[in-house]
Amino acid sequence: MVNNEPGTVKALGDEEKLENSDNPGKPEDSASSDKDKVPSTGSTQGHTGDTAYGADSIDVLEGLEAVRKRPGMYIGTTGPRGLHHLVWEIVDNSVDEALAGHCKNIEITVNLDDSVTVIDDGRGIPTGIVEKTGKSGIETVFTVLHAGGKFGGSGYKVSGGLHGVGASVVNALSEKLEVQVYREGKVFQQIYRRGDPDGILEVVGTTDKRGTKVTFWPDDEIFHDINEDNERIAIKVEWGQLEVRLREMAFLNKGLAITLTDARIEKSEKFHYEGGIATFVEYINDTRNVLFKPPIYFEQERSDDRGAVIVVECALQWTEMYAESIYTFVNNIKTGDGGTHLTGFRNALTRVINDYAREQKLLKEGDANFTGEDVREGLTAIVSVKVPEPQFEGQTKEKLGNREVQGVTQAVVSESLKDWLGLNPKQAKEVITKAIQARTAREAAQKAKLAVRKQSALESSALPDKLSDCSDKDPGRCEIYLVEGDSAGGSAKGGRDRTFQAILPLRGKILNVERVQPTRIYENAEVQAMIQALGLSVKEEDEETGGKSTGLLRPNSENLDLTKIRYHKVIIMTDADVDGSHIRTLLLTFFFRYARPLVTKGYIYIAQPPLFKVKKGKRIEYCYNEHRLEALLAEMGDKAEISRFKGLGEMDAEELWETTMNPATRTLKQVAVEDASEADHVFDLLMGESVAPRRAFIEANALYGNLDI
Repeated sequence: MVNNEPGTVKALGDEEKLENSDNPGKPEDSASSDKDKVPSTGSTQGHTGDTAYGADSIDVLEGLEAVRKRPGMYIGTTGPRGLHHLVWEIVDNSVDEALAGHCKNIEITVNLDDSVTVIDDGRGIPTGIVEKTGKSGIETVFTVLHAGGKFGGSGYKVSGGLHGVGASVVNALSEKLEVQVYREGKVFQQIYRRGDPDGILEVVGTTDKRGTKVTFWPDDEIFHDINEDNERIAIKVEWGQLEVRLREMAFLNKGLAITLTDARIEKSEKFHYEGGIATFVEYINDTRNVLFKPPIYFEQERSDDRGAVIVVECALQWTEMYAESIYTFVNNIKTGDGGTHLTGFRNALTRVINDYAREQKLLKEGDANFTGEDVREGLTAIVSVKVPEPQFEGQTKEKLGNREVQGVTQAVVSESLKDWLGLNPKQAKEVITKAIQARTAREAAQKAKLAVRKQSALESSALPDKLSDCSDKDPGRCEIYLVEGDSAGGSAKGGRDRTFQAILPLRGKILNVERVQPTRIYENAEVQAMIQALGLSVKEEDEETGGKSTGLLRPNSENLDLTKIRYHKVIIMTDADVDGSHIRTLLLTFFFRYARPLVTKGYIYIAQPPLFKVKKGKRIEYCYNEHRLEALLAEMGDKAEISRFKGLGEMDAEELWETTMNPATRTLKQVAVEDASEADHVFDLLMGESVAPRRAFIEANALYGNLDI
């Protein structure tokens, strides 16, 4: 679904022209590049004799200068995601105060001038002099990288901000930053401009409050975009992205009150959940039919072998859905790639359910155990752990690596779930029945898949007949267009670069996979064509049992075998009308549910064909929106001829190539998942069975942006 509401699968806000040096365009347009010239070691000149390279060529960036020079190293991107990262860095510091038990309220305000203010009622940043820096605690936090109270263990037992670059990076990338600290009955204040103090730390008043207030103005020199008229425009924080993340933070920290206000649109909302992650599960499942109420919830503290205290908190509830929805967190940090806590949870879940089914004779003696996928079908779960010294794999903190957490999580989940099953026999039987149904459906899907394989073998082709493949076989250089209709498919085939561009025309609207059993995807011709053309398959290993799985595509499975993917750009190209939007939504639903790693890895794109063709004399221009059309008509005058493309099929091969398919003139939107749990919730809401919540969502959001359904 392409939707301006954040948290869903969405096209990135900045439309980006993708110029791929490996795919420079049609062969006749490509030009060979010069070979790299490498200077000789120890020489003051390169091989060409005209490039000086000596010791004086080596520059040293000190302090926050490095952050401004290479911001992407610290926040990932200078696009919308990087801008919002600044907000999270400041908010996370306040949440860490809540984790330490010193903060109950956090207020975030987007001001009329697009600056952002974050206020908490924590202890306030220390104001005394730090011995190692000779600066106040406030100035040290905001001007020195890798400085903070989260390294030695005395300031915070657990923390999400572990690298100590958060506040100082925000300061470096802000045109102006103002911090006020309410501490010891005084109001301390200091102002910074692009990272440098603009004056000393001052006492500007007295107060009976405590806490920290930070206001920052993101630097337009860093965070800006270029519009279609080649004008520089500032990137601004968005209500929707803030709302999704802050709601999640409130769920993860029961009792913490987070208030979001946007003065620009005069909107305010408070997030406060005493039920914590149990309420989080209820929120995700509010449009689903659940097997029981309320969700299972437990929280326990356990010490590892070194005596460190680990807190394991879980909430889980089974639904009538086919997809599983499991989201994991460490110290409030979302671990999208899971890790040891997820492995411990899954192992315990599979083992306990199988043991209980055996004890209750619900699994017969000759029956094989349930697989992990059988047990997890329809499960919604939140697994949140608090770890004193978490070790993440990679700077992105996407996967937890602490081995001790697996054992602790597995023990807590095993004991707690076993107790719940024993105390709730009626609900427990429904869970086992659901697993039996999942196993039956899995076996049916396997038969359907084998039937398709046999049919393909008889036809002597592993690829669908309608696929017009490319000649290059390197997935990193290849792209495939999923095109609406045979007419548009014909134009795309005629206009493409056969070297690296493949075309797969799709007839009509594909199956809505949100509403059907997994076996149906192997019975649907259009979905099956995509599976074969893209090379979609899952890895065979089953983590929980150590045996072999069926290799079937399953809802929300993360085991997609990316080594078998045949194209690293999958481009959805549909008409710019209601039917085209619906087809695009159905395709995105399929990818999100059955091939989510393609989305998270950034392989899915949406083509942006033009809406208008404007001709005056020999001059021809294409317009992608009405704003550009109006500007062009004002420039060209009244005699310009305007043609509106009602569909891709109305464009000939040359027009389609020049406007939509050429890696030099085309515009693509890359699909991204800003928040998987919110995307899960919205996909189910928009594409699931419940009508009333969908109507309410559409009515509430139709005025806020482009909502394609």
